[in-house]
Amino acid sequence: MPAGDHTIDPFAGLTDEVPTTLADHLRSVQLVDHHVHGVFDEPIDRAAFEASINEGSTDPVPGWMTMFDGPLGVAIRRWCAPVLGLAPHVSGDDYWAARAALEPADLAERFLRPAGVARWVVDTGFQGTLITPPERLTELSGGVPSSEILRLELQIESLLAAGTSPADLPDAFRARLAEARPHIVGTKTIAAYRCGFDVDWTRPDDRTVAAAAEEMLARPGAPRVDSAALSAFAVHEAAAAGLPVQVHVGFGDRDLDLHRADPMLLLPLLRIIEPVPVLLLHCYPFHRQAGYLAQAFDHVSFDVGLAINYLGSRSVELVGEAMEVAPFAKQLYSSDAFGPPELHYLGSLLWRRAMGLVLGAWVRRGEWSLDDAVRAVDLIGVENAERVYGL
Repeated sequence: MPAGDHTIDPFAGLTDEVPTTLADHLRSVQLVDHHVHGVFDEPIDRAAFEASINEGSTDPVPGWMTMFDGPLGVAIRRWCAPVLGLAPHVSGDDYWAARAALEPADLAERFLRPAGVARWVVDTGFQGTLITPPERLTELSGGVPSSEILRLELQIESLLAAGTSPADLPDAFRARLAEARPHIVGTKTIAAYRCGFDVDWTRPDDRTVAAAAEEMLARPGAPRVDSAALSAFAVHEAAAAGLPVQVHVGFGDRDLDLHRADPMLLLPLLRIIEPVPVLLLHCYPFHRQAGYLAQAFDHVSFDVGLAINYLGSRSVELVGEAMEVAPFAKQLYSSDAFGPPELHYLGSLLWRRAMGLVLGAWVRRGEWSLDDAVRAVDLIGVENAERVYGL
């Protein structure tokens, strides 16, 4: 894949490890990125860039360190530098100087277009004013179509902030879902951040929902859904409307209590929810638990997006572990890229490379056929997302 003065090939030097047929297929397959965000549409300084490649912390990066000296930073300097016409493994200072010389739209086009994505499935719920909406992402990526995910807790907050009374909230929320349904392909809950998974997932009645909303509004400040009853209500209503439900699982910002974001705590919900597609997102370090749930429940699938970028070179092992238990019809590709367009590109490249190395080893040992390997790539990279979202 040419860019700048260099050729970017995720399988360069791996002829003995990845069969040619598999490598060629992985280079060319057009992915569905089933959980992604927009890119920055305004210039950012180096501090903001480094903060945006540090998933956990909300603090400025200390002056005595740089995020270019971490797994993701090394991966950016290795794989993204050639897109800017630089040699692989340049210093963080040299990478930043080249990046800072380009306008945001130019950067976005350079990284989005060679990502090899055929459709973006976009979550617009977080910091939507700072990043591109789906239609702009489509424009910058050369016309790649975008579909939208509706963030559930945000809908409750916006209804209450607009003056909906707690008593009217249940019906207003159901009306909001019905109004949005023709324009979205799924929904998402951030219960992991707001209340954790070790809560009562029973579907609450409307009186319970109204009481929870009343209690929330009694607190100072803007409405913020951190009630298990409200998250459970939103998830059950989305499922009752026949909409797929994405669930943030595991790895995330530090305001998330990681031990309460283990997907095994979702068992009570998965046993009672309407059997719409439930997509467990990211999942690291609970990807093995997610794999178990995906093989145990017909309506559950999962991905290891986000962590692929943040693990850098170790993403190969992550992808292999994700494929230990679950059927390959129950896994999806995502980048969960947000902000820097490097993340949209890098997620695709690292996933292709990891799949090639993992599946290539199994083919070389005679445990898999090439046809099996290509089939798994197509299922995880494209077909499963097309099926669950009805694309």
